[in-house]
Amino acid sequence: MDDIVTPAPSRALNLRRLLAPRHIAVFGGDWAAEAVRQSRRIGFRGEIWPVHPRHETVEGLRCYRSVAELPEAPDASFIAVPRESVPELVAALAGRGGGGVVCFSSGFAEIDGEGAALQKRLTAAAGDMAIIGPNCYGVLNLLDGAALWPDQHGGARVERGAAIITQSGNLGLNLTMQRRSLPLAYLVSVGNMAATGIDELVDALLDDPRVNAIGLHLEGLEDIAGFSRIAIKALERRVPLVVLKSGSSELGAGTTVSHTSSLAGPDDLYEALFQRLGIARVHDPVSLLETLKFLCVHGALPGRRLISASCSGGEATLVADLAEPRGLELPGIPDAARRRLQAALGERVVINNPLDYHTYIWGDLAAQTEVFSAVLDCRFDAHLLVLDLPREDRCSAVPWTTTLEAFIAARREAGAGARATVVSSMAEGLPEPVRERLLAEGIAPMQGIRECLEAVEAAARIGAAQARVAGITPLPAVAPPPAGAVRTLDEWAGKRALAELGLPVPDGEMAGPADAPAVAARLGYPVAVKAACETLVHKTEVGGVKLDLNHADEVLAAVASMRGLSERFLVERMAPEAVAELIIGVRRDPQFGLALTIGAGGILVELLKDAATVLLPASDEEISHALESLRIHPLLRGYRHRPAGDIDAVRQAIAAVMRYAEANLDRLCELDINPLLVLPEGRGVVAVDALVRLYDA
Repeated sequence: MDDIVTPAPSRALNLRRLLAPRHIAVFGGDWAAEAVRQSRRIGFRGEIWPVHPRHETVEGLRCYRSVAELPEAPDASFIAVPRESVPELVAALAGRGGGGVVCFSSGFAEIDGEGAALQKRLTAAAGDMAIIGPNCYGVLNLLDGAALWPDQHGGARVERGAAIITQSGNLGLNLTMQRRSLPLAYLVSVGNMAATGIDELVDALLDDPRVNAIGLHLEGLEDIAGFSRIAIKALERRVPLVVLKSGSSELGAGTTVSHTSSLAGPDDLYEALFQRLGIARVHDPVSLLETLKFLCVHGALPGRRLISASCSGGEATLVADLAEPRGLELPGIPDAARRRLQAALGERVVINNPLDYHTYIWGDLAAQTEVFSAVLDCRFDAHLLVLDLPREDRCSAVPWTTTLEAFIAARREAGAGARATVVSSMAEGLPEPVRERLLAEGIAPMQGIRECLEAVEAAARIGAAQARVAGITPLPAVAPPPAGAVRTLDEWAGKRALAELGLPVPDGEMAGPADAPAVAARLGYPVAVKAACETLVHKTEVGGVKLDLNHADEVLAAVASMRGLSERFLVERMAPEAVAELIIGVRRDPQFGLALTIGAGGILVELLKDAATVLLPASDEEISHALESLRIHPLLRGYRHRPAGDIDAVRQAIAAVMRYAEANLDRLCELDINPLLVLPEGRGVVAVDALVRLYDA
């Protein structure tokens, strides 16, 4: 009978073994001993096997001489040995069927060419084993008590919570020391990511039902398409993603000459990626922690409606001021809740949202409970109580504690459907014991009004993405650009190519110096005359454009003034006066592929920088959202008695540009339509200038 061959575990399965190990092997000296101490400190119940060629014991545990002596293949290994020994050690673990490795050792691709070669050997040696690192701090699993971690940390055991993946070891260490009452389930420091990327880690964490939310600190992503697939999976699983993105690079800057390239840099492309995938972006570690904390308690929100209650008009006003720019709504209080509030507070209190309930009922547990029950009875998307407790070393907190107890009692009465939050105006206004009590009651303890409202807005944005996840498609893999040189079409050729796909352009003809007046007469005055040359990109800056020419002498004079630039000229009929000017551009990025930018156009493009970018292919919803996000958008809708622009024609023009981009997917480097003149409603649009740059096939 043939032997039955058991297939080797996949790398995905091995990664899950590494993150939640049954047993751990540690290799090295003091750093490895610290990993043993930290695992013991947080209560790891599995076996720990130190491996060292000379030591008899490490932290009281028997020390093995080699991988071959281990009782069985370890689920997880922590490696802190000289870099030259790492590939051989990893190969031995792979040969035993080890699950994965945290490689704390440094000196690999982060430093030099020799290190990069060594990292390739490490990756090859690992086979299907998971590798975190090298040059990383490692993994804390605070759910199961495993610390593949060579240092002190501030984590404590939890039953559920947020996972954080960071590309900075020191930032990861700092985040474990947080005093924000975030239930931290995992902390993963990824280092060089020699074999295991961010998307694989997120995928593995999504399979742990104890993870309520995932935070990411990113400097960059290697596999945009793979990451987008996993982000969509997170939406489907209802596990929110929050990202702190730092750093930027000049990807592809050497090939760009268009106005679009000045509007849509690398960070704008990441922003477009996060918008598409329903990932909440924050800009500092505090906001990362506060947003994850809110999501761990309440999850994503179905909408943006909130109510705030406080005993101060100043606090109420502050909430309103900070909510408005974040697109959060403070709707009117429903009639039933309004009647309850008026009865409890009396006629001297005006019932508004935000609610200043004054101090007439201060210290009255029953009255405050009734008020907060009425607030929670609104059943909005979020319900906030603004409350700062006094410092206990100098004051008595008794009256404030009554308010806290009243809110807790109201939350118990309302049930889990009433998303209740206590927010302090200052971080120190909610002491840790109070925060822990609130978490146990299912109430989010938020520190800072701005941070709280940012978290509410993020939760609403994620909720909206979860609702439309069926219509979100992952980004395609990006092929490298062609090896040929980049060729710029002259304006006439570019416009003709775009017009064939439906983009409206002015009536025009090419002409030589002597023919230009006859062409102008045939088109009808007034006309514009432009020097036409493939190497002449920004014509206005060098005097290559003359506008509003009304007779033959003006045309001849214009041509004569531009003879040094070109011997060929584009003569076009002048477009009518516009409601607004837009820019529509597409640029190629080596990581993201093609991206579409829409913004305020004309000669002030770089000065105004009013633009929005979406990644291609893009949905109609994304295009509409991009248009509506522009500061210039009120002009398109009709502003201060000015006529509305033809928005339908704008959308059709954008669609034509996207058709051109799709038809030239493998060749397009970049294009600009600037300006696209938006005429009054019903009269269309006109692309009066076009720049198209293609890679030679």
